[in-house]
Amino acid sequence: MPRATDFLRTSLPAATGLTLLLAACSGGEGPPAPPPMQVTVANPIEREVRDWDEYVGRFEAIQDAEVRPQASGQIEAVLFTDGQRVGQGQPLFRIDSRAYRAALAQARAQAQRAQATLANARTELQRAQTLLAAQAVSREEFEQKQAALRTAEADVAAARAQVDAAELNLGFTTVRSPIAGRVSNRRVSRGNYVAEGQTVLTRIVSVDPIWFTFDGAESFYLKYRRQDRDGSRGSSRDNPNPIEIQLADESGFNWRGRMDFVDNAIDPGSGTIRAHAVIANPDGFLTPGMFGRARLLGSGSYRALLIPDEAIVTDQTRKVVWVVGQDGKVAPRPIVTGPPSDGLRVVTEGLTTQDRVVIAGLTVLQPGMPVQAKPGRIQLRPGGNAPASRPITAPPAADASGAE
Repeated sequence: MPRATDFLRTSLPAATGLTLLLAACSGGEGPPAPPPMQVTVANPIEREVRDWDEYVGRFEAIQDAEVRPQASGQIEAVLFTDGQRVGQGQPLFRIDSRAYRAALAQARAQAQRAQATLANARTELQRAQTLLAAQAVSREEFEQKQAALRTAEADVAAARAQVDAAELNLGFTTVRSPIAGRVSNRRVSRGNYVAEGQTVLTRIVSVDPIWFTFDGAESFYLKYRRQDRDGSRGSSRDNPNPIEIQLADESGFNWRGRMDFVDNAIDPGSGTIRAHAVIANPDGFLTPGMFGRARLLGSGSYRALLIPDEAIVTDQTRKVVWVVGQDGKVAPRPIVTGPPSDGLRVVTEGLTTQDRVVIAGLTVLQPGMPVQAKPGRIQLRPGGNAPASRPITAPPAADASGAE
């Protein structure tokens, strides 16, 4: 039977070899570290930009006329098609004019009678003047002839006024469009009796040009007033600042106009101020009551840096980009962003033109992580929904003040 000492003699060399093998494995270097992560970096683009403020509003007719008759009577004819465009002065309705024609004939007869009386008064005055010179009539009788002449002249003037009024009333029997625009439907038909100044016949709204009306917040109003004071942007009260409008079914701001009016007071209930712009509408496509989104020129020109939105990360309440330093490591950089421009995002604070901003491969970055920076380039994306920017021209970059 083998003894315990024999077992130890045979097992010890094997155990010693296994221990040495494990020590050799654990005492050497581990697997090679992975290469640095590859990212694409680019310098921000410096451009001249302008801010545009967005509003919501509706189109409104500049002229809106409710048509009522200026003569009473029975409708004899309707002279338009419901919904058509009409010119100023175009006939719309014709009212039975027989009574007004008779009144005009009577007024003209009265005018002729007054004219005959005047001619007779002149003749009698001339005769009285001759007789007065021969002392054949008294001074009192002569003065009576003078008074009769003056009365006859006044009667002629009154008769002529009556003729003018009768002609005017006869003209009112043809109801004409007071403005150029698009007419609504007829509210009365042939045979209906209409009362002067009371019956609504139809409604007409002007078409070209048209207003775009909106309400602006008090904060925007204060900004514009301060810009007007420092000269960077003129007030829309005195300057036709440009405005662009997007309709409900459009993807771009395809309609352009100019500011025309800013109200004289802020509504204390809503804290907003009313304003409108004038938009050309030659084909009548824009209709009063139609909804739209507008962007109004909100600043003067200033220098800003542009980067793509994909390079910006939201860190709680901050906007952050990743920047690669000279040591090849990334670090987060808080920035202040502005409006879009040329399909990119305006950065007003936090970056310089020399910063290498990560524009691709930023999903797993950590502060201080070494990366392999691959040079890239930021391209403008014109033609989208964002306003366009302009290249930096003058003054030179070293002397730029940041605004025109």
